[in-house]
Parts: sequence; structure tokens; C-alpha cells
Amino acid sequence: MSETTVTAHPDRLTMVSSILVTQVRPTDEKSPYFELARRYNIKVDFRPFIEVQGVSFKDFRKQKINILDHTAIIFTSKNAVDHFFRICKEARIEVPADMKYFCITEQTANYLQKYIVIRKRKIFTGQRTAAELIELIKKHKTEKFLFPCSDKRRTDIPEFMGSNDLHLTEAVMYETVSSDLSDLEDVYYDIIAFFSPSGIKSLFDNFPDFKQNKTRIAAFGPTTAKAVLDANLILDIQAPLPNAPSMTGALELYVKKANGI
Repeated sequence: MSETTVTAHPDRLTMVSSILVTQVRPTDEKSPYFELARRYNIKVDFRPFIEVQGVSFKDFRKQKINILDHTAIIFTSKNAVDHFFRICKEARIEVPADMKYFCITEQTANYLQKYIVIRKRKIFTGQRTAAELIELIKKHKTEKFLFPCSDKRRTDIPEFMGSNDLHLTEAVMYETVSSDLSDLEDVYYDIIAFFSPSGIKSLFDNFPDFKQNKTRIAAFGPTTAKAVLDANLILDIQAPLPNAPSMTGALELYVKKANGI
């Protein structure tokens, strides 16, 4: 789906006074969401629609993966770091000092210090994307990589490893589940902002008879946008756009138009 496929429905472009963001409330009070609320006198609430739960050690063992058979670990999130070391602890495994770590961002790499003395380890860090991480992996083709991941994960790294005949073991150590949203049953918002297909799934897991009516739906990324349309919902706001690279930017453009500002 292209970034410009979906346009605002004129008959739905009505006043916006409330927005529900389906993520955890930002800890930074300078977040653009708070600025959006202040600037346009809008109520912006936060409620994560999905939760991460660790796979039990018993279920992990069913995957028949020997962590110590590997020489390098690929981390694409803090959740992956937490649950990898949790599994190691439960398995009473001491990770060798010469284990290599490939982290998708510097933030993820720094998070490792929660579990190891990072200055004594071999850590390779990308800037932001999986593509950058893959460039690092290309330089270490002889390693045996372990990829701690969720039951729902992007396919770019596994596909690259497979097409280049590199050794990769995917280890499902945590899973994404729908949050309990029963307290939202009688709550109405003008806009609900979604960031993943899992968020859309959670909406219908909690409210199977959900009717969109006048609620505007915002989606970040093409896979989320497709999930909205596949669920027979109207996609009113799509991000990123060339003139709005963030969800807050796309929301602001819509609010200004809908509220006649």
C-alpha cells in the first residue's frame, strides 16, 4: 500500500476532541502527544492494546534449542534481551564471555549492561534498522547466530540469513497477547491510533461486535493500515506521510483540517 492510497473521507471530517493512543503513556513530558493535546485543547489518553508475556521455560524447552551451541546473539529489542537472560537464568546457563552480541540500536546495546559488563564483551551495534544490522552480520558470516524473538516478528533478518545460507536459530522466548480492555467498553474517542496489526486484533478480541461509526482510525505503517482495511474498518489517517513522518504529525494535520484551524 502506498503512502498516498488513503485520503480523508469528507463526510467523516468532523470535530476532534479526544484521541486514544494504543501505546504506553510516554514518560517524557515533552512528548509531541502532550504538545498536541495542549496546542489544540484535545484530550489524549494512552492505553496499550497489546502486552508482552514471556514464554515459560517448559515451553521453551520444547523448541529443543541449545543456547550454548551458538556463538552470537541477535537482539532487536529490550524485550528480547530481558527474556533471553531470563531463559538463561532458568536454564542455569552462564553465557560465555566470548559470546558476540549484535544489537539493532545503541539503546538496545546499552540495555545489555543490566545483565553483563558490556565493556568486556564483543558488541556490534546498528543505528536503527534491521538492514543496518544485516550489514554488520555480513562481516561475521561464520558465526552461529541465535535470534531471541516473539511469536510475531518481522521476517527480514530470518529471510536474509536463509537466502545467504547463514546459520540462524530462531528462539521464541516471548509472545504478544491482547490486553484486557473491558474497562473501555463504554468509552468513546473521536480517534483511535494503532501501531501494529496486533492492536487491531486486540480491538476485536476485546470487542467482537465493535462498530466504528464516527470513530476515526489512524494507522502507522503499511502493515497496520492493511490490517485496518482487512478488518473492514475505514482508515481515516495514515502515517507516515511525506509531510508527516510521525503519527503525531499525521494526527496534527488531520485535527487542523477537521477542527478548521
